[in-house]
Amino acid sequence: MLLRIILGDDNIRKVTLDPLPDTVEGLMTCLKIKLGISGEMVIQYQDPEFNMELCNLSNMTDLPKDKATLKVLTKATEPDHTDSSTLDSESMPSSCEDSPSTSQTRQLPHPFPIPTFAYDVELRLRSANEVFAKKGEVFETPKEMKSDLLDKLAEAIFVYTPYPTRDEIDAVAQALVEKHPCLKDPGNYNNKRSSSPTKSKKLKKAKKSEVNFLPGHPEGKNENDLENERALLISEVKKRNIDWTLVDKMMDNTYSLRRKEIVKDEPLVAHVQERWPALFFVRQIELEFTRLTSMKLRESFLAGLDQYLDCFLELFKTKSGIPGLSSLLRQLDNSHP
Repeated sequence: MLLRIILGDDNIRKVTLDPLPDTVEGLMTCLKIKLGISGEMVIQYQDPEFNMELCNLSNMTDLPKDKATLKVLTKATEPDHTDSSTLDSESMPSSCEDSPSTSQTRQLPHPFPIPTFAYDVELRLRSANEVFAKKGEVFETPKEMKSDLLDKLAEAIFVYTPYPTRDEIDAVAQALVEKHPCLKDPGNYNNKRSSSPTKSKKLKKAKKSEVNFLPGHPEGKNENDLENERALLISEVKKRNIDWTLVDKMMDNTYSLRRKEIVKDEPLVAHVQERWPALFFVRQIELEFTRLTSMKLRESFLAGLDQYLDCFLELFKTKSGIPGLSSLLRQLDNSHP
């Protein structure tokens, strides 16, 4: 397979791999050998589903068949402070000049800067911190979420040293709990193997278009206030003459409560319909889509449909036995000579 490898704005290379490795890890190994690079690596590819924008490569099946453009990101290394009088770069062979310098171990800063975690993890931590502040309840961290926390912390520590001491690990754990007090037993973060599994399931992650995936409650309102408004909303929907302006406003106000139930509890449709009957009117389906994505449902759907209109027409022309289809296709052909 022919690959165009982007290492930097002024460093773009062409590499041929035959056969192509079956795994992303195998591809990383091949590229390290071919390109003479080392250290941690992230591979990105141009995704045709997103107008050739770069996406992280997680599966080899995402790559096109014959050729692809990849961008390789490597962890920055510390500059070599060797005295120039003892090492003349001009006398070094080219193979040494191309080799990256070995990263040096540094002491962890104090207090340790806790990194920002994945979007859904940060949302859950923020919510749990609020509960802890009000009720003093600690957060039972799900196994999958704990793994995400540990992986991110390990990456942040590795920037300074690959071999942290026990005291340094304790300091990182302390910094984590200070930033997120809802997390109990910080000692469990010293070693991933010491963490006990829980039965909690992984929180559904937001899609790229879901810009209001799991928002906080409106300012000045708590969950009890929103529950009361939800009860009023049900009463309004049961009326013969529904005040849709009022319903729209109350549905906007209670959106955060509704999303919390749907994302975290994953209720059955019947349960959602019982608690949120207004959501099953066409008007509110369209408005809920707008609340979630900030886009108009009907316009978005029709725009997406237009992209595949020609393909649909070609497909319909191969079908027979559908009443009125042939006549409709002839009309379309006549209107678009």
